[in-house]
Amino acid sequence: MTSNHQILLARRPKGAPVPEDFKLVESAIPEPAEGEVLVRHRFISLDPYQRGRMDDAKSYSKPVELGAVMECSAVGQVAASRDARFKEGDWVMGGYGWQAFSARPARALIAIDPKEAPPSTALGVLGMPGLTAWVGLEDIGEPKDGETVVVSAASGAVGQVVGQLAKIRGARVIGIAGGQAKCAFVKDTLGFDAAIDHRAALDPALDAACPDGIDVYWENVGGAVQAAVFPRLNDFGRMVMCGMIAQYNTASGAAAAGAPPGPNLGPVVRKRLRIQGFIVSDKGWQRYARFRAEMLGHMAAGRMQWREDVAQGLANAPAAFIGMLEGRNFGKQVVALD
Repeated sequence: MTSNHQILLARRPKGAPVPEDFKLVESAIPEPAEGEVLVRHRFISLDPYQRGRMDDAKSYSKPVELGAVMECSAVGQVAASRDARFKEGDWVMGGYGWQAFSARPARALIAIDPKEAPPSTALGVLGMPGLTAWVGLEDIGEPKDGETVVVSAASGAVGQVVGQLAKIRGARVIGIAGGQAKCAFVKDTLGFDAAIDHRAALDPALDAACPDGIDVYWENVGGAVQAAVFPRLNDFGRMVMCGMIAQYNTASGAAAAGAPPGPNLGPVVRKRLRIQGFIVSDKGWQRYARFRAEMLGHMAAGRMQWREDVAQGLANAPAAFIGMLEGRNFGKQVVALD
């Protein structure tokens, strides 16, 4: 390739993103400086958190500037290196942005071995989503043998790992997903004990699946799902606040129009509940080597399944991203580049 292709943030969305919020451009391939590596992206990661970066609002990370490359992590191969730690052809995780090439400091890259697992898994089950699941369960959820764990968005990049890790720890796991196909995947392929379609009546389904209440709730969604789960938390229950995708497209993260009111937090005291949010970048990457080794062991032993939704070509990234926010993806959303 003789030029770099990039997708820029053309304007800030008003509600749900639309194609006009993005712009595909052609630019020069960057030259790596001393201590940097030029990465040719093979797969880029699409994740719900990127929606927040599109808004000019205070958050735990800076928003994407108008006219700048959309943020994401990428997996690719070294095209040129000015650091002795990497050579041309090496596979690495840590490329940046919705683009074909990025020049990155060598210290920001993690070498990956494509013989251990498909390279795209470094953006999903072996990447940030998988690490998020692992850290959230280890630090907050702490599922114990025989407890009941409920996971929202259970077929997604984070949810599918959460449920399987909880099963490995001996918990009884209920997944909530959208549609019969996703529910079948959650139960039959991922091995959850039961799956609930969030498009059906949640209250009777939760009563049937969780007759003894809920000990751990992994929150990816918010909205009506959260409202249905919250009253069923047992004494000393834990609620792991990972995401609230039902509210990402509304102003300032407010509840969508017509959504049920948020839960009454009074029972937090009476039930001694633990509700905690976390950002995996706070401490998670310090434990990446231990996480990856453990996950590779689960994968090799057949204890960890995963699914990816692969869009083809950088130009299709906006449509795939919009679809992901609407729940149209099935598994971890990535984009394969030429």
